[in-house]
Amino acid sequence: MTTTPDGVTPATTPTATTPTAPAATEPAPRDPWDLPDVSGLVVGVLGGTGDQGRGLAYRLAKAGQKVIIGSRAAERARTAADELGLGIEGAENAECARRSDVVIIAVPWEGHAKTLEALREPLAGKLVIDCVNPLGFDKKGAYALKPAEGSAAEQAAGLLPESRVTAAFHHLSAVLLQDAEVERIDTDVMVLGESRADTDLVQALAARIPGMRGVFAGRLRNAHQVESLVANLISVNRRYKAHAGLRVTDV
Repeated sequence: MTTTPDGVTPATTPTATTPTAPAATEPAPRDPWDLPDVSGLVVGVLGGTGDQGRGLAYRLAKAGQKVIIGSRAAERARTAADELGLGIEGAENAECARRSDVVIIAVPWEGHAKTLEALREPLAGKLVIDCVNPLGFDKKGAYALKPAEGSAAEQAAGLLPESRVTAAFHHLSAVLLQDAEVERIDTDVMVLGESRADTDLVQALAARIPGMRGVFAGRLRNAHQVESLVANLISVNRRYKAHAGLRVTDV
């Protein structure tokens, strides 16, 4: 007990207590399957007159998406769109890019760089989905090529600095995509990109097609192995007379 210099013991004063702040609540982890509504987005498909592009255009339009097919020749694009129906439109590549919110790149690897270089301005600000697979073929079958940039997707990102580049739709059978008698395509779509908001949009777009899921598979630096896996699927399909896809387990 403390006393004053004159020997008087002072009365004790109750000590004020500071209210304890409530413990901070950790935000609930975000559900990876909580994906945005993409039904109102216009999807352009560059290379939409080829098998893969036509198949993707058909499936997305059938799911209710507004789709525009792009080609170097507008008339060729319009012819392909008329053949597919479902409200699909055809346009020259630059017009297709300008009118679309999301643009799928489905051109042959040989023309990939040249096509994107010419479309840098109309693709600025767009969400770009690259599904090109750099492959070579010889007597032993298909084999993966390694672009100087690392992958087709990374090449696209380098050529389109003002676009939001992602990678997806590599492992889909063009035969199944175009077959009107096939109602569901039971497969997963590996989605890569630098922004979660962008990859979520691509996953949601994939999920519009019955049977498909979009699964996040990493950043663009991981695109090479995803693109190159197509060479293995080609070997599987030739051996087993199949149209194989992929399923990711436990997610």
